[in-house]
This record gives sequence, structure tokens and C-alpha cells, in this order.
Amino acid sequence: MPRLGVPVQPGRTARTARPMELGAASVETALMLPVILFLLFAVIDFGRMFNAQIILTGAAREGARAVALGHPAGPRVESAAQGLSPLSSTVTACPAAPDPGADAVVEVRHPFEFVTPVAGLAALFGGGLDGPITLSGRGVMPCLG
Repeated sequence: MPRLGVPVQPGRTARTARPMELGAASVETALMLPVILFLLFAVIDFGRMFNAQIILTGAAREGARAVALGHPAGPRVESAAQGLSPLSSTVTACPAAPDPGADAVVEVRHPFEFVTPVAGLAALFGGGLDGPITLSGRGVMPCLG
């Protein structure tokens, strides 16, 4: 009948394992911890970045729709991009007498900052993510004429 404990090697348990065998697990954990943390932080921050990109694209579309209908883009962009600040936008309005190919264009930009130390950990792996990354969204709607 096997003795109580978790098998470390066939025929050995944690109670009968040599101290070097237990120390090896600590060394392996210490070597893999930066890689695991980098992956965890990257998933968190790149998920946030992807979400911000989707919000910016939607806000730009809302702004372009408002401009195509003759309204100001600012309030629509701000309400569609709740939670993202600061925002900067560029608006190309419809002409007074638009031709059939005229479009209202709104571009919205947002400086994205990482909340986890993924930028610092990326330097360990040879990459660098210095400063904020500028995300942008673009919306184009045909002018009503």
C-alpha cells in the first residue's frame, strides 16, 4: 500500500524526497514566472487595447453619421467613446452642395496607456513598448444631397 503524500518520482513521496528534488521545483518556477507573468499581462492589456480600438471605430462612425446629417460630430463622438479620454478628432464635413461621391469623414485618436507592467517585461524579451500607443478609428459616411 502506498504511503500518504504526493509522488515526486516513482517510489518517492514529498516526505521522502531529497531536498535537491524539492529545490528544483523552486528553480523551475523562478525561471518560468517572468514568462507566465508576461503572457498574463499581455492578454490583459492587449484585450483592453482591442476593446478601445473597437470603441474608437464605433465613435468615428457615429461622428461621421452625425456630420453627414448636418450635425456636429463632437457630442456624438464623446457619447459613443465613453470611458476613453482624451480624444482628438479630425472632421471632414460635407460641402454645401455635395456631389454623389462626397463623403463625411471623421478620424478619432486616443493615446492608449498600459496598466500592467507589460512594457517593462517586454524589455526583458528584447522588445520595447515605450510610452503610449496612439490608436485611431475612422468613420466614412456618404453625404446626403
